[in-house]
Amino acid sequence: METVKIENRKEYEAVMARIEKLIQKSTEAGGFDKLTKKETETLENLSLIAEQFEDSIPLMPIKQPSTIAEMLRYKMFELNLKQKQLAKLVGVSETRISELLNGKRKLNIGLAKKLHFKLNIDADFILNMA
Repeated sequence: METVKIENRKEYEAVMARIEKLIQKSTEAGGFDKLTKKETETLENLSLIAEQFEDSIPLMPIKQPSTIAEMLRYKMFELNLKQKQLAKLVGVSETRISELLNGKRKLNIGLAKKLHFKLNIDADFILNMA
């Protein structure tokens, strides 16, 4: 079978439908070894061209935090922490974390160090935001 390149989403969906039919057929027959040689080659080829198309699609860019508050929220999400847990981890009061998140308090050097060492926040980022 000649290798073709998928050019758009519609072609991709058509290829995936063909792959699904071959997988369904093999499942009903009792395994991939029950497919004919031609069907096996077709499945392999379709899978490769589908993979090439998937790899060509750029991932959605992740917005980088641009403030200390955004970075703290990002770290809270990443580590699955609530404000209370973050405060305990960093060694400050919940009020202090709340004030940072709401922009009511700026960083001091002690807290900057804690954020860097405890949360692995880049020192350059902290310095640029302070």
